[in-house]
Amino acid sequence: MKVLTNTALVMLGLGVMLSSCSKKQQSQKTGLAYNDRTNGGYLRFKQSHPTPGPGLVPIEGGTFVLGGSADQDVVFEYNNLRRRVTVPSFYMDETEVSNQDWLDYLHWINITFPNDNELYYNALPDTLVWRKPLSYNEPYVDNYLRHPAFQDYPVVGVTWEQAQEYCQWRTDRTNENILRERGNLVTWKDQGKAQGAAGAAAPQPFNTDIYLNGQIRGQGIDGKKMVPDLNPNAKGTGTGKNGRAVRPVRLEDGILKQGYRLPSEAEWEYAALALAGNTQFENINDGRVYPWDGLGVRSPNRKTRGLILANFKRGAGDNAGVAGGLNDKAIITAPVRSYTPNDFGLYNMAGNVNEWVADTYRQTSFEEMDDLNPFRGNEFTNKRLADPTKGLYAKDKYGRPIKDAATSNKKLKYADMIAQQQAQAAGANGNSAQPGATTASVKDPLAGKAYTSDYRDFNDTVSTALYGNTTLVNNHSKVYKGGSWNDMAYWLNPATRRFMDQEATSAEVGFRCAMTMVGAPEIHPEGKPHLPVKKAKNYKAR
Repeated sequence: MKVLTNTALVMLGLGVMLSSCSKKQQSQKTGLAYNDRTNGGYLRFKQSHPTPGPGLVPIEGGTFVLGGSADQDVVFEYNNLRRRVTVPSFYMDETEVSNQDWLDYLHWINITFPNDNELYYNALPDTLVWRKPLSYNEPYVDNYLRHPAFQDYPVVGVTWEQAQEYCQWRTDRTNENILRERGNLVTWKDQGKAQGAAGAAAPQPFNTDIYLNGQIRGQGIDGKKMVPDLNPNAKGTGTGKNGRAVRPVRLEDGILKQGYRLPSEAEWEYAALALAGNTQFENINDGRVYPWDGLGVRSPNRKTRGLILANFKRGAGDNAGVAGGLNDKAIITAPVRSYTPNDFGLYNMAGNVNEWVADTYRQTSFEEMDDLNPFRGNEFTNKRLADPTKGLYAKDKYGRPIKDAATSNKKLKYADMIAQQQAQAAGANGNSAQPGATTASVKDPLAGKAYTSDYRDFNDTVSTALYGNTTLVNNHSKVYKGGSWNDMAYWLNPATRRFMDQEATSAEVGFRCAMTMVGAPEIHPEGKPHLPVKKAKNYKAR
C-alpha cells in the first residue's frame, strides 16, 4: 500500500503574505510591533511549509542502513559497506527526466539565444550512444530523442555536467513562472507584447540568484503586483498603490522554490528503498532487496501474479521475453510512468535507466562520510562580485552569476572580504575560476592557507592508490545507480553502485532531479501523538 502520496500531504501552503491578525505581532525580545511601517518596518513573515516544485513528490527523511539492502557483492568491490545514516526530508522527481522534458530545454535555448550555436550544441544529448559496431541501432540514433513515439521515454546520452545544467535551468524557469503568474514580474502576455514591439531589446534571462540580489528590476520587468516595501528609507524601488514603495520578492517571503539538483547517493538509495511503506511507529516490519517487497522480481499479487516489476535484462539475449508474452513489455527503455511506483510514489527506481547522482565516487565513501545527510563531492563556491562596494554579482554572458572556488570555510572579516573581492574583480587573483568552473583546492591570498573541500581527493598525499594514479577513479568519477533496461537484476538493488566519468554518456544512463525541503521534516503529522506547543504571548508595555 502506498503510504506517502501527494494528496495526503498536510501542508500549510505557500507562505506569501506577511503575518496579520487582529493584534499586531510583537518581538518577544524587544516588544516592537512587526509589519508596522511607522516604527521602522520590522518584518515577520508567515511561517510556512513550502509545497514541492512541479514534478516532485515529498520524501519524508529518517534513518536507514546505507548499503543495507545488498545481500551479496558479486563483483567483489567492497564499496558499499553497511552504515547507519540519517537522510533529511527532501523532494524528488516522480519520474526520470523524459525526452519531452529535454526538448523543452532545447527549445528555450533556441528561442532565448537563437544565434548561440555552441550553447545549443553543448546541450544536445549524445544520440550516438545507441550506435554499436555489430548492432543495427541507427533508427534509435535518428528517432529516440525527437520522435513523438519516444517523447515519454527517459532521456539518455546525457552527461553528469549536462544534468547539472538542466537542474539550474529548471530552477530558474520554475521560479520565473511563479513570479510572472503572481504578477511580481510582468506577465508572460505583457512580456510577449513588449518583445513584439519594434526595436525592443531581448530581455535579460531570469536567474534566481541574480533576481534575489536585486539585479533584475526596472521598467518592463517589474510586475503590477510587487510586494509592499515597509522600509521607511526605501527609495527608487518602484511605486505601488497610493504611491507607496514596492520591492521584488525576497527569500524571506517564502515564494520562490529551492533549487533543483541531482539527489545525493544516500538520498537516492533511501528514496528507492521506500521503507516507509513497511514502517509503523519506527518498527520496520520487513526489509527489501528491491524497491518493492519480497525477494523476487515478479509480482506476487493475485491480479498481476508473475508479471515483471521493472524493465531489465532477464538473461543473456533476453531483453523482453517471447512474442505474445513479453515479460517487461520493453525492448529498450520504457515510458517513465511504466510499472508500479514504490511506496514514496516514485516510478522506475529500479530498471529502465540507471540514474546519475551528485556524489563523486570513492570506494570507501560509505565508511568516511558523515552519518547525517552523507555526501561526497562538495565543491564550495562563492559568487563573484562585480562591484564589492554595492554588492552586485558579476554575470556571465548568459546572465548567471560567476562562481569562484571558496577560499575559506568560515566568514571572513569585512575588510578581508572586500579586499579579496576587489582582487578578483581586477583579475589579480590567479586562482579565480572561470564561469561555471570550480576547483577543489584554492589558496587563500589573505590567510596564506589552502582550503580543500574534500580532504581525501585526487591530491591526497597519504594514499594515492585509489585516486587516479593507478585506477580510473578521480574527482570526475561520478556515481550512477538503479540498473537499466540492459542490466541484470543484481543492479536493481538500490545499494549497488557504479561510476562513470562526468563527461561520459550512455544509452543506459539518465537522471531525475531532487529539491531540498526546508522547515519541519514531518510530512504526515495527522493521526500521530504530539506534545503540546504553547504559543508565545505578545509583550505589553507598562
